[in-house]
Formats: sequence, structure tokens, C-alpha cells
Amino acid sequence: MNSKKIAIIGGGNMGMALASGILQTKWADPERIMIADPLKERIDKAKGMARGIKTSHSNVDAANWADVVLLSVKPQIMAHVLEEIRPVMKDAKLVISVAAGVTTGFIEKKLGGKVPVIRAMPNIAAIVREAATAICPGKYSNEEHLGIARHIFESVGIVVDVEEDLMDAVTGLSGTGPMYVFQILEGLSDAGVKVGLSRDTANVLAIQTLIGSSKLIKDTKEHPAKLKDLVTSPGGTAISALHSLERNGLKALLIDAVEVASKRSSELGSQRKE
Repeated sequence: MNSKKIAIIGGGNMGMALASGILQTKWADPERIMIADPLKERIDKAKGMARGIKTSHSNVDAANWADVVLLSVKPQIMAHVLEEIRPVMKDAKLVISVAAGVTTGFIEKKLGGKVPVIRAMPNIAAIVREAATAICPGKYSNEEHLGIARHIFESVGIVVDVEEDLMDAVTGLSGTGPMYVFQILEGLSDAGVKVGLSRDTANVLAIQTLIGSSKLIKDTKEHPAKLKDLVTSPGGTAISALHSLERNGLKALLIDAVEVASKRSSELGSQRKE
């Protein structure tokens, strides 16, 4: 059980998902969690998560109260939030950021002193506790700080450690990744309807196909190319479909999408530099 007080600044989908994960794993008692957000509806939702959970409309009050400050805000307003909480930040506090493109160096500079910072990139699957999250340390953080971050993000999925210069790549791949999957699922469902299935049936089959295929790769630890070969029998339906996918460049499209998203993450970080 964690004994530190955790303030989550930003009560949007990610902030709420992280609070929910911490509560469900019982890593922290509700009394040791505070959610800060300017919107009344988000504060009301936070209050309904668990008896004893704390809420505030003040980022400063939340940061002052906490031992761990988790910044779940948009990168465009990160500088403002950091300037706002700077007067109450001490070197004993830990800051964890999930803002795309915002470097640990930028956060350290804005806060001053030697405040330890951990940068993280989870994805929206945190809502159902199936997120993929990458974390990296800042200049003043140590293994204990990384351990705290791991506990928090393991409450909503799996966690990997990467070097900070790879965080934009993580953002392009797994951070943005659910959108690629949603697009693929929508396309498969539309295809099912086109060949005669009802929408409900097409959705069920498409979703379970993706879940089952992903679990097969995860459990067998086989390379996707090897598993692909298992279902592409000579002259069959799969090899015909594969021909169409290759002709239309599905893999190239996905590679381009990850590359573009990674570049955009880097641009967001560049816009924050001074």
C-alpha cells in the first residue's frame, strides 16, 4: 500500500482512468488521492468514484497537498499549469507528466530547483486497464521515483522503460495506436456489412477477431509474419485478401501514420521550448 498523497491535475479521461486504476488495485486509499479540475461536472464525477476521495478546483492547492503530482493536462496548457504550481513545488515532491511531447527538461526548468520528474506516455486503453505505457526519468529522478510511476501505470496496464529520445516514437506508436485500431475495426465492420452481415454481427465478429488475434500473438510470442503464414493456405481466401492488402499498401499506410504522429509529438515539444 502506498503511503504518499497523489494529486491528479486534470480530470479528463486519462486522469480519471489513472485514479480508477489506483483505487481498483488498492495501491492507495481514496483519502490519499485528490483530483483537481476547473469543471464542476468532472469534480462531481470524481467525488462519485470512491468515498473519501478529495477534489479541488485549484491546481495550486492540489500540488501543495500532494507528495506526487500527476499532470494529466494538454501539452498546450502545460507551461501555464507549471507556472501556476511552481511556488508550492518542493524538491521532495515527485512530478509525473503524461503530456505528449513535453520533455522532462522543460518541466524541470519551469519548476526550478531539483524537482524529480518522470515522463510517461500511456494510451486511452487505460480506461479499461489495458494501456501500454512507456516511462522515462528526468535529471533529478531515481529508481524510487520510477518505481512509484511504474505502480501507478501498472494499475492500468503494462509499463516499459525507454530513453527519453524515444518518447515521441512511443507517442506515435502506442500513444496514438488505439486510433489506428479503431479505424481498422470500423473498416472491417463496414466490410462485413458490405458483404451482407448485419452491423451488430459485423461488429461482434470484427472485435473478437482483433482480440483473439492479439492474444494469439501475445501468448505464443510468435512473430506476426509466422502466424500470418499459418492462415494463408495455397489458393485460399487469406492469400487472396493478403494480395489486396499488399497492393493497396496497408503496412506502408500504418508506418506513415506512426511516423507522422511521432513527428507531431516532437513538434508539440518544440513549441514548448523557450
